[in-house]
Amino acid sequence: MPRRARVTLPNVAHHIIQRGNNRQACFYCQQDYQNYLSWLKEYAKEYYCYIHAFVLMTNHIHILVTPEYPNSLALMMKQLGQRYVQYINRTYKRSGTLWEGRFKSCLVQSEEYVLSCYRYIELNPVRANLVSTLNEYNWSSFHHNGLGERNDLITEHPFYIALGNNNSERITSYRHLFDSTLTIKTIEQIRNTTNGNYVLGNNKFKQEVAKVLGRRVRPGKPGRPRNDNR
Repeated sequence: MPRRARVTLPNVAHHIIQRGNNRQACFYCQQDYQNYLSWLKEYAKEYYCYIHAFVLMTNHIHILVTPEYPNSLALMMKQLGQRYVQYINRTYKRSGTLWEGRFKSCLVQSEEYVLSCYRYIELNPVRANLVSTLNEYNWSSFHHNGLGERNDLITEHPFYIALGNNNSERITSYRHLFDSTLTIKTIEQIRNTTNGNYVLGNNKFKQEVAKVLGRRVRPGKPGRPRNDNR
């Protein structure tokens, strides 16, 4: 069965997740994390992708990114993935695949959904009980977005910029977003939409994207298609 074409549009934020094959580790030491981020920065610049948020977990990664062109995202992730796998195989004397197939992604609409994805991504280490507070985890964009530690990998999304009139106000407002927890419903919505390669947004946005792409962008109803000729 041919795999579904990826739902992607230029100049719209996308949430990406890529997991290690069989959920095996992808990062083994500090240098691995550093190399991945360095190459992410290199290929994001080369292929005109704007990184808003990220987290590197032991066996998977999350990125919130806006591609400028239709093929920007696929090219960035292809080059990054191949280079990183070659590095891991060479460094650790291994062979074969590292990633669990191609990366998964979804389109993300509006302030509510974009900022929820920021929080969903950066809260991963806390949900996984790796740390108790966000600032304890070194491999996420929270140090830039929530602590003001400048990272030139990050391009701030317009909805992040709108949080304040200056950098200090934005950082303070952004941290306040974490005063309330993400609901289980929101977490599941982000997970299911990303894993299914659908669209994260309201019904109007989904209809608009479906019209532009000429294809379904939300899960279909279970069961056989209705036969109106019966």
